[in-house]
Amino acid sequence: MEQFQIKVLRPIEANGYDLSFTNSSLWMAIALGVVAIFMFVGTMRPQLVPGRWQAAVEYLYDFVRNMVDETVGPEGKRFAPLIFSVFIFVLACNLLGLIPWVGAFTPTSHIAVTLGLAAIVFGIVCIVGFALHGFKFFKLFWPAGSGVLLGAFVFVIEFLSFLSRPFTLAIRLFANMTAGHVLLKVFGTFVVTLGSFQALPYVFGVLPLAVNVALAALEVLIAVVQAYVFALLASLYLNDAINLH
Repeated sequence: MEQFQIKVLRPIEANGYDLSFTNSSLWMAIALGVVAIFMFVGTMRPQLVPGRWQAAVEYLYDFVRNMVDETVGPEGKRFAPLIFSVFIFVLACNLLGLIPWVGAFTPTSHIAVTLGLAAIVFGIVCIVGFALHGFKFFKLFWPAGSGVLLGAFVFVIEFLSFLSRPFTLAIRLFANMTAGHVLLKVFGTFVVTLGSFQALPYVFGVLPLAVNVALAALEVLIAVVQAYVFALLASLYLNDAINLH
């Protein structure tokens, strides 16, 4: 399906590595630009009684900060800007991909992008865990009070489960965004195909059109929910690294 096709806009090669600027790179840059404008407009003139833009920025940040407080605790406050950055970037990528008629591309519908984001989160979690606890970080995988054999068995299972986190985090976001866009495309094709019948064309096309409108509204909700889930899981992983739960 052409909506998921990576297109090279500007070929770039360095030391044998393909660093080409693609449509995915373009829309990630656009997402960063939208986030930057949103944050700049909402915070350039802070007021005691916030306007609409400032209120929107403060609401989103407070929402993420409260989520971090609930999942990580007091020690997680310093990581609130990180989780907020992840949340708002994923949200922008998800929502921009739903804009019709402008050739919008959804970077989060590609596993390479979501895996890259998940790897960054996973790397930060590991760095924080070792920075705070050193080799005691491995206690996360060893159940307290267990014997050597049972402890070793659980350690292997927990360690493998820990290593799978970036993959499950990436696949969850990628699969949800891809499935939603595929459904929109399928029912959009039904609208065109059924609406082209000679007899009562509009009657045959109305039902799939209504379904597509409902799916579009559902996709907006999914875009928001998936950004929230991505940020929530990142917070939970940070909680394990900070509090060794």
